[in-house]
Amino acid sequence: MALVAAVIALALIEFLVFGLLVGRARVRCNVQPPATTGHPVFERYFRVQQNTLEQLIVFVPAVWLFGLYVSSLWAAGLGVLFVVGRALYLTGYVADPRKRFAGFGLSYLPNVILAVGALVGAILSL
Repeated sequence: MALVAAVIALALIEFLVFGLLVGRARVRCNVQPPATTGHPVFERYFRVQQNTLEQLIVFVPAVWLFGLYVSSLWAAGLGVLFVVGRALYLTGYVADPRKRFAGFGLSYLPNVILAVGALVGAILSL
C-alpha cells in the first residue's frame, strides 16, 4: 500500500502545482481576486484546477480502496495513469479546450475502474 500512498501523494502534489499555475495565470492575465472569469487563458487554467478537484474526490478513496481490496500494484498503475491523464488534460485544455478529451479520458476511465473495482472487491471480501 506504500506505492498507492505514493501515487496519491503524487496526485495531490500535481493538484498543488495546478493551483500555482492558476495563480500565475491570474497575475499574467490581470484577473483580480475574487473574480474567476475575465480572460480565456485564466479561465482555462481555473477550469483545469476545478475539474481536477472534482476528479480527486473520486480518485483518492477509490484508489485506496482498490489497493486494499483488489491489488495495490494495479491501483498504483491506474493511479499513475490518472496523474498522466490530468497532465495531458492540462496541456490540451490550456492550448485549446477541444483538445482536452484524451487527457480527460485517461483520468476518468481509471476512476471508473478504481471505483467499480473497489466496490466489487469489498463485496467479494464480505
